[in-house]
Amino acid sequence: MISLSLETSDRVTLIDVTSLVEQALAASGLREGAALVFCPHTTAGLTINENADPTVRRDIAMALDRLVPVDLPFAHLEGNSDAHVKALLVGSSVTVPVEDGRLALGTWQGIYFAEFDGPRRRRLLVQPLAGPRP
Repeated sequence: MISLSLETSDRVTLIDVTSLVEQALAASGLREGAALVFCPHTTAGLTINENADPTVRRDIAMALDRLVPVDLPFAHLEGNSDAHVKALLVGSSVTVPVEDGRLALGTWQGIYFAEFDGPRRRRLLVQPLAGPRP
């Protein structure tokens, strides 16, 4: 397993981590199989979405803020309940096929780390999964 670290600078942000995952895969030597990318945090998550237009990230953050506003009457007293719910909606992992040593993402896709309770130091875990042996 490969551990990647990153720092976020805003309370809510989506960060393209595709190249970090690709670098981890290259270091692993995996040629065929899949990459499991996991976020071990309860107020952040991972998703795959469009990486061509940066306004999509802003739109996603805005829509999640409207779905789960920070000022709902939450019982959790740490002030980050909205972040927990947003992380639940986004999810904590993605699995991407690997072909010829590269992530088999669609033309417009990228892997995004979704921060909902920053700024913080975070980490991601990348587990290369070998494909079936012939």
